[in-house]
Amino acid sequence: MRMIFYRFQLLCFMDEELDITKLISKYIYTNWIVKAKSQRDFASIHGIEESTVRRIKNIALGTTKAEYNMTIKTIFKICQKRGISLNEFFQMVGI
Repeated sequence: MRMIFYRFQLLCFMDEELDITKLISKYIYTNWIVKAKSQRDFASIHGIEESTVRRIKNIALGTTKAEYNMTIKTIFKICQKRGISLNEFFQMVGI
């Protein structure tokens, strides 16, 4: 991914083959959700809906063809509860 600042805006250019949602979902699922007591518990602790956790899991495992564009707000809530910044999160994911 190339990142360019233009007139104080961050522009991101990605390869079409790179699916950001899948990368993010896989990271969250394999590193955090599977280690939680349950999906419901993960959702409750992180202030998100259990249905969101199921979507993340399904995207990560490739068990759905449904489109899901995870919001920055959702990612922020998860990061906030884990004590990391968005910048740190995206570095951990490799984006």
